[in-house]
Amino acid sequence: MGKYLIGIDNGGTMSKAALYDLSGKEIAVSGYKTKTIMPKPGFTERDMEEMWQANVKSIRDVIEISKVDPKDIAGIATTGHGNGMYLVDKDGNPAYNGIISTDTRAKDYVEKWYSDTTFEKVLLKTMQSIWAGQPVPLLAWFKDNNPEVLKKTKWIFMCKDYIRYRLTNEAYAEITDMSGTNLMNVKDVKYDEKLLSEFGIEEIMDKLPPLKYSSEICGYITSEAAKETGLMEGTPVAGGLFDIDASAIATGLTEEEKLCMVAGTWSINEYISKEPVISKDLFMTSIYCMKGYWLTTEASPTSASNLEWFVTEFMNNNTNAYDEANKLVSSISPEESNIVFLPFLYGTNVDANAKASFIGLNGWHTKAHLLRAIYEGVAFCHRAHIDKLLKHREKPKAIRIAGGAAKSEVWVQIFADVLQIPIEVTTSTELGALGAAICAGIATENFESYESAANSMVNVAYTCYPNENNSKIYDKKYNLYKKSIEVLSPLWEELSE
Repeated sequence: MGKYLIGIDNGGTMSKAALYDLSGKEIAVSGYKTKTIMPKPGFTERDMEEMWQANVKSIRDVIEISKVDPKDIAGIATTGHGNGMYLVDKDGNPAYNGIISTDTRAKDYVEKWYSDTTFEKVLLKTMQSIWAGQPVPLLAWFKDNNPEVLKKTKWIFMCKDYIRYRLTNEAYAEITDMSGTNLMNVKDVKYDEKLLSEFGIEEIMDKLPPLKYSSEICGYITSEAAKETGLMEGTPVAGGLFDIDASAIATGLTEEEKLCMVAGTWSINEYISKEPVISKDLFMTSIYCMKGYWLTTEASPTSASNLEWFVTEFMNNNTNAYDEANKLVSSISPEESNIVFLPFLYGTNVDANAKASFIGLNGWHTKAHLLRAIYEGVAFCHRAHIDKLLKHREKPKAIRIAGGAAKSEVWVQIFADVLQIPIEVTTSTELGALGAAICAGIATENFESYESAANSMVNVAYTCYPNENNSKIYDKKYNLYKKSIEVLSPLWEELSE
């Protein structure tokens, strides 16, 4: 039995591979960026071959860096960004560029489905909102605007399923990922032609690959993939999982009382339950990687990417910029910073027209005040999401955090103070890849369950407890944050006209 596991993680621009031992120790990690192609406003695409080659190089790197014998790699699994879509023809070649989930070309279809009651009709089956980057509106757009692409498409893949296809030459769709796309009947855990017909795309039914669970083996490394990556031919490849599931299981989300928060490009806030939560006011309920559980998620692209923008534009984006940002934020106490920041640079959870804003600037404010406002504004947006989740469950005893913000102790303390809930920080730096590796460990029978895998591979570095003295300060600031959104809403609408 092999001693190591590989997890592969493909985000919107970054492809990574990481090698782990069975205790969860990260042995080696490598990653490469891919270019975003934007041929028209609202189009966000990528070259699928370039993405594959980024995966090939990442896998080869971790084998070379670690000096591990490929024979000792027990299994592999993939994760990746949800939604968007990756179309393949009958010969296995791309039928179009890969489409990333930030694509908005199909937003008119989403507006139509919300206005003509389609959303209400499908909600009991889909359990989630509809948005432009999902394959359902994208497929409707292609049907009307570029039908030749659909005509030559053999398989409709999600990002990580395409990479698995390249590794194994086996076409499968994995359930956690598909359950977040509106393409399947989440309630009954199956494809549903009547559901697709509500969106006017029933003819694509036979282009949806067979469904598999996260920890099922979905093929083996082919001789061709072995030559490219350095992996051993015949190494088993598990189904893998939706990136929100990967982050959740990689923080040890195996019990209903826990809650997971990912503060990265997206603000992702989630918990699991044995009964599905269906509400038109929630972002999504999908199928969790643990059989018998549902994952309820509140999310928006409003998190740590706001800090990345500020660092890139105003702090020279050098290697020490984030350390400097943390020091500057630490130099300002909560009561000293009276600026409200709305973290809507890349999207919003409140208003389709919302814009990012600093509110309350004075001449005496410094870069430190602005940075603290960003840290706090992102935490307030997470709190807004968590407040919606807590309408459907009890307050958790602790929250596990992942994402870029988890690397900042001062930011973790702000999250704890804003939420008044202890925050647990795990040791792994690559949560997506670790979650995928956990799937591979179960598929190859190195672990008997997700619980045992998490107990072995997930480790808590420290727990950050809330400062009760800051509770009233942050409650007041949070109310100002919400009031600012309410007051600015009419202005945003005018700015968008």
